[in-house]
Amino acid sequence: MRQKLSKHNLLLVGFTLFSMFFGAGNLIFPPFLGAQAGSLTWQAMGGFLISAVGLPVMGVAAVALSGGLTNLAGRVHPWFAFLFTLLIYLSIGPCLAIPRTASTSFEMTVLPALTGMNLNMQGVVGQTGFTLQTLSQFAYSALFFIVAMIVAFRPEKLTDRLGKVLCPALLVLIGVIFTGCLVWPMGPYGTPSQSFSSGPVIKGFLEGYQTMDTIAALNFGIVIALNIRAKGVEQEGAIVRETIKAGVIAGILLALIYGALAHIGAPAGTVTADTENGARILTYVAGSLFGQAGMMILGMIFLIACFNTCVGLLSCCSQYFTTIIPLIGYKMWVAVFAVISLVISSAGLNRILAVSVPVLSAIYPVAIVLIVLAFMDPLTKRWPAMFPCSILFTGIVSVVYALEQSKVVIPFLSQATTFLPGYGAGLGWIVPALAGMAAGVAVSSAMESGW
Repeated sequence: MRQKLSKHNLLLVGFTLFSMFFGAGNLIFPPFLGAQAGSLTWQAMGGFLISAVGLPVMGVAAVALSGGLTNLAGRVHPWFAFLFTLLIYLSIGPCLAIPRTASTSFEMTVLPALTGMNLNMQGVVGQTGFTLQTLSQFAYSALFFIVAMIVAFRPEKLTDRLGKVLCPALLVLIGVIFTGCLVWPMGPYGTPSQSFSSGPVIKGFLEGYQTMDTIAALNFGIVIALNIRAKGVEQEGAIVRETIKAGVIAGILLALIYGALAHIGAPAGTVTADTENGARILTYVAGSLFGQAGMMILGMIFLIACFNTCVGLLSCCSQYFTTIIPLIGYKMWVAVFAVISLVISSAGLNRILAVSVPVLSAIYPVAIVLIVLAFMDPLTKRWPAMFPCSILFTGIVSVVYALEQSKVVIPFLSQATTFLPGYGAGLGWIVPALAGMAAGVAVSSAMESGW
């Protein structure tokens, strides 16, 4: 029985995990951060790398060491484990992340071509009331999800299909754009926007939420373990070790690519100040450097990255829901999620991003605290109430903050949370999390003493 992967296979599995992580948000947020942060880009990237690289790698390790997300979350309460895991899978699955892969790749592949043909994007097609852009996006998304669905039908083959072929192609294409910026610099870094001028590290940390990788990391282990087993490793302890190694490889690749993308976007802030997202910034840079060829390269980058992530998310979500409702087989779940994602993706990228912000504000702090607690195993075994107490305190604040972003105010509670240190910066959950850990120690000690 093989106890570890060969170096070649380990690299492939690491590439596969990177491919699953690196999708729509990973492409559009670093250049947008660079454009907004300007001369403070690298300070902001310090915070971004913590939440968009460090936490996901820790998440992969935490889940592997805990024997799965359900086991980890179950240390809070069985009902919490079910509801939180369900919410995580829906968020990174058909409700937000999967539709975002189609919306982003459409904006970067089809939409520029239609605009270049001078077609009327706002005009009405016939008497249906649908714009040409709406119909084009639906047709593209339908084809996108059909192909992704076919590939996702064989999750144990993802290492061969994503790690061997699509990931190297993606890295080469990104390298072409980055090399172009080095050979033909677009100018100095711009002036930081108001949101980054004070506290760029904290702002960068919060921007890292948008990649969704920390919550995705809690779920990708299912598919990664499946691919490790397909390479001949059967012992559970060895699978855990190889999963963690693959997470480190994926994290290194993510950090390198994020740095390259931030450098690409930083000089563009002076000429793309009103740009709504990083996709438009990359469009400007690629077009300026290589003209129409640059647009084709960029389109391929977005298509491959978004397709890889879409396949990975379809696979892990379907694997999970098969365990909940086994009567609906794995392939049927893949098809169901593909159809749901097709419908939601028609809303467009900016609308999906607008919805994702409050949802992630509610989920992310809880996920971060779960990951941290997983690495405090000696303490949490000694005082088991640390898990439920810290998650309860963290969850209350994060939900209140998310509701506030959605313009929903809870009397007294919303006002009270504003006095928490770091609340204005979006980090008001840290003190409650620490207080919850302390309360957990007190509760566990009281229960031991028979109070």
